[in-house]
Amino acid sequence: MLTHLIRRIRSVMPRACLLCGASAEAFGLCDGCQEALPEPAGPRCPRCASPTPTASLCGRCIRHPPKYDYVISALDYIAPVDFLVADLKYSHNLAAARTLAAQLALRLESEPYPDIVLPMPIAASRLRERGFNQAAEIARHACAAFGLRLSPGIAQRVSAGVSQTALPWADRARNVRGVFRCRVDLAGQTVAVVDDVITTGATLNELASVLKRAGAAKVVGWIVARTPPRH
Repeated sequence: MLTHLIRRIRSVMPRACLLCGASAEAFGLCDGCQEALPEPAGPRCPRCASPTPTASLCGRCIRHPPKYDYVISALDYIAPVDFLVADLKYSHNLAAARTLAAQLALRLESEPYPDIVLPMPIAASRLRERGFNQAAEIARHACAAFGLRLSPGIAQRVSAGVSQTALPWADRARNVRGVFRCRVDLAGQTVAVVDDVITTGATLNELASVLKRAGAAKVVGWIVARTPPRH
């Protein structure tokens, strides 16, 4: 599977490394930049993927159990991953979506296939402003590696609100309350939600709550990068 994955992704990757400009290898990065990517290290919370001392549930997930079942994250959201995400979202470099999707696909190789893959929805106003949904671009390339089909229409974001990145962590759950809608019967289905970054998990948690009210049996997060916890 891994050899097939590399061959399939290489065929659409840029020839110059997106980070340093050297000759790119399989995933749009040179060997040096690929090896330098910050993969998750050490024990992690089995629910939200935050670092923990003993790989047990973190205090936050114990105090406020999330509606999603667990998160898979491919990388830590530090340099140079933050550059690749910003290059995609704000510089419209869609080649970065393929590179980020490749990292996610490698992490998902041993994961069970869900019934539904849903890119994190964005509001229509944000879509008009940006011209694309970065989560959908990442999901499209990651799912192509496994022959999975996207189902972007099962849920919608009905209001944009303030960007989560502009808010203190404590205000983020309130900011996304009630912003999603799902009118599809998801009875018994497992839904994987694809997104670029998870920080507090508030957005994923709100969407998972809506999907489970629609009948979903399990909601998992397929996330490119996790923001390190604040100290």
